[in-house]
Amino acid sequence: MGMAENEAASVICLCGSSSSSSPVSFLCAEPLVQKHLESLQSSCGNGLETGALQRLTNLLLVEGLSDIQQKEHDILQVETTKGLPRASKSIPLEKLFLPLSKVSIPPRISVTVGVAGIGKSTLVKLFVCSWAKGEISRDILSVLPLTFRELNTHEKLSAERLLCSACPHTAEPGSLSAGAARTLLILDGLDEFKTPLDFSNAAVCTDPKKEIQVDNLITNIIRGNLLQEASVWVTSRPAAAGQIPGGLVDRMTEIQGLGAAEMKDFLDQMFPGNGDLSGQVLQHIRANRSLHVLCTIPGFCRISGSSIAYFLKHGGDRYREATVVPRTLSEIYSYYFKMALSGDWLEKPREALRIEQAVNTSKKLVGSLGRLAFYGLLRRKHVFYEQDMKAHGIDLSLLHSCLSTRLLLKEDMPASTAYYFPHLTTQEFLAALYYYTAAKRAIFDLFMESGVSWPKLGFLSHFRSAVHRALQAEHGQLDIFIRFLSGLLSPRVNRLLSGWLLLKGEHGAFREQAPAVSWRAVNAMRCLQELQHADTAQAVEEAMRSGSLAGMLTPVNCSALAYLLQVSDVCLEETNLSNCLTYNVCKSLLSQLLFCHSLRLDNNQFKDDVMELLGSVLSGKDCQIQRLSLAENQISNKGAKALARSLLVNRSLMVLDLRSNSIGPSGAKALADALKKNQILLSLNLQHNSIKEDGAAFLAEALLSNHGLLTLHLQKNAVGAQGARKIAEALKQNHSLRELMLSSNSVGDNGSIALAEALRVNHSLQSLDLQSNSISSAGVTALTAALCSNQGLLSLKACRSWSKWWLCGALGYLRALGSALLLPSVISQSCPWVRSLLPVCPPVCAPGLSVLPQRSFVCSLRGNSLGPAGAKAVANALKVNRSLRWLKANPDLQENSLGMDGAICIATALQGNHGLTYVNLQGNLIGHSGARMIADAIRTNVPDCVVDV
Repeated sequence: MGMAENEAASVICLCGSSSSSSPVSFLCAEPLVQKHLESLQSSCGNGLETGALQRLTNLLLVEGLSDIQQKEHDILQVETTKGLPRASKSIPLEKLFLPLSKVSIPPRISVTVGVAGIGKSTLVKLFVCSWAKGEISRDILSVLPLTFRELNTHEKLSAERLLCSACPHTAEPGSLSAGAARTLLILDGLDEFKTPLDFSNAAVCTDPKKEIQVDNLITNIIRGNLLQEASVWVTSRPAAAGQIPGGLVDRMTEIQGLGAAEMKDFLDQMFPGNGDLSGQVLQHIRANRSLHVLCTIPGFCRISGSSIAYFLKHGGDRYREATVVPRTLSEIYSYYFKMALSGDWLEKPREALRIEQAVNTSKKLVGSLGRLAFYGLLRRKHVFYEQDMKAHGIDLSLLHSCLSTRLLLKEDMPASTAYYFPHLTTQEFLAALYYYTAAKRAIFDLFMESGVSWPKLGFLSHFRSAVHRALQAEHGQLDIFIRFLSGLLSPRVNRLLSGWLLLKGEHGAFREQAPAVSWRAVNAMRCLQELQHADTAQAVEEAMRSGSLAGMLTPVNCSALAYLLQVSDVCLEETNLSNCLTYNVCKSLLSQLLFCHSLRLDNNQFKDDVMELLGSVLSGKDCQIQRLSLAENQISNKGAKALARSLLVNRSLMVLDLRSNSIGPSGAKALADALKKNQILLSLNLQHNSIKEDGAAFLAEALLSNHGLLTLHLQKNAVGAQGARKIAEALKQNHSLRELMLSSNSVGDNGSIALAEALRVNHSLQSLDLQSNSISSAGVTALTAALCSNQGLLSLKACRSWSKWWLCGALGYLRALGSALLLPSVISQSCPWVRSLLPVCPPVCAPGLSVLPQRSFVCSLRGNSLGPAGAKAVANALKVNRSLRWLKANPDLQENSLGMDGAICIATALQGNHGLTYVNLQGNLIGHSGARMIADAIRTNVPDCVVDV
């Protein structure tokens, strides 16, 4: 038994503060230690399915709770983040309580968060069981697990009694000791604690024997006033974890959801021996993007998988109430509850009792559970005890049926018995079902349990009241309840539950009126989906596809757009919201834009105030934006500064496009300062932003310390010769930049000569654009000479002044230097007569960079009036070049006025060149007879060569 065999005795020493009279110690004899270990293995080992636990062996190490985790319902958190984990390091379970480095110490207060149903309690069981077997955390001499469900049964406790309840096998308090034995106190399920923790007003207590209110006891333990030598591990849903001040938490971790492979394994374990059924269920889940996102939560995946399998099983018999597999939340839970009522679970044969009798027996219980669920939801209460059950008229004798094991779980504890719903959504569906049926006959507001309120006549009045309450509820705690309530109004769900949980013939009466009610934007659309009202969302989605959203974004359509940003395949690869947003619309969509990976906001006339909004988004811990385009807006230096501030903390953005704005030199300085610290951004486009010489100088300074930026676009910025000189000096030291665009900047000969000097020592730059820069022969000569020694440049876009002799010389270099030479390969699309020599290089695939050409040398000289003299020069190079295989690219020598003499030169050159496979000589005034002669001559020398004349 691991540690029990190695330790003759274990001393649990939990010291109070220095002001307390003495530490509290429990001396455990070896048999008691052995008994404690066996007890932990017995209580925690049950239900641990080995194959499904791999996910829990690695936790995300996070800096703290994000805004959405503190403010939104668990389901909305998963939907908004699309089920993706935050970008963060992971920590293995066996190192969860160890120092992170050689100079750090173990954490005293650790908090692990996760949405409902993600596996927090299972994680605790896994850790405790593994520790008790001696498999992990051998440095911890004692583990004392407690749940907040147990703590709810006490009004007052002392620290000493708390430890006794966690470890009932310990001996009575023995001799005092000041040993350093490490103890881990586990407090599981803070979200189930009946009393909120109040760290601001809690009275200080340092006496471990003094009995105080339980919530006060917990705050004093976490603060270190009590049991300060113990390590404390708290698990919680995110919103409840926010009660603990971040400054008191030494380590926060988060449980990840199911990945693709894990979801498949999870479903395979749900339906053992039935691979076909498991595969069909998984196929349906993957086909429904919203459902697939939610099924990353194991608790929800189990409910959804069971419901879909139930539908598939009864698809051909009397239970066919729908023509499609369940898609909405309400449909999923309707099938799940039908399965519960009939006792028709897939893993065992149907009960002998007729379904009708089972339904009648269970209806009363479901109604009582619904009332318990509804009023528990209002009080944020998710754990119930015997007194709660009796107060809501629940017959405890019925809770032993198969139905209760699926809809209500039971846990026997020393002092009491706790009851809780298997998943938060189960409680919310039952609550909605209760409200839906009770509102048909209720006169007074159902939210006022005492019944003292103004009379409310008609269901719609109650429905409006529920929506109003949901809007007022803190942290959206009633959002999913409202979604279920909306779903119960849909004809399909009514048909499913008619005669089971709803009366026959009452569906559809309120469906047309309900959408007129307004509530939280995204949840409103999800409620409409539950109602089977998809017209608005479909219209907005079609407008997104066609790029016609401009002028459409009314408040209702904005709600639909916010919803689509989470669920639509149109937004999956790129979210294009160009030319359609205003300040107010953008502001209303911020929480959804946060999770768009590629976001285009071009041509929206955005000003600096919008940049303040977007800066707040990019600064958020949740931000997942990787590519952001803000081209052709009205952003000045102030807006650029707001974006720059966000880049100091952002850890997701890799591509930023600010083309055609007006950030000026000071805006460029702000971004440059941010680049000195930000090493995440890979591509920055500042084309046409009037940054001028000063702005170029600031960016050059940033390049000296930035090692992440790969692409920098500075076209049309009037950087001049001095700006080019500054950049050139930086390139002598920068070894990370791969692509630099400097066209239309008036760099002239002085700037190009400085850049040529940089190219002699910089072999990391792969693409340089110097088009339209007034470069004369002096600049061309300097660049040409630099290219002879440069071993990295793959693409050089220059000007029309490049002389034809340079081309011939470059072609000749290839033969002399061979394939080892990484010579400049392309000289310009705007200078098409010199597109040549694409080198041997692997494709580069990095965000913001084009895929560079692969293994083949190309020369395209189309439309450049080479004439016979130029043809002769090319022919002389071809006589010695063996690398050029295609004299074609858009295409090659077409339309160059070569004439018969020029064509003969090309044909003659091929006698010594066996590399070409294609030659295009169209549009060169050769004539029909001359073309035939040329073609025959070429084919004679190069039989496999194709000639277009």
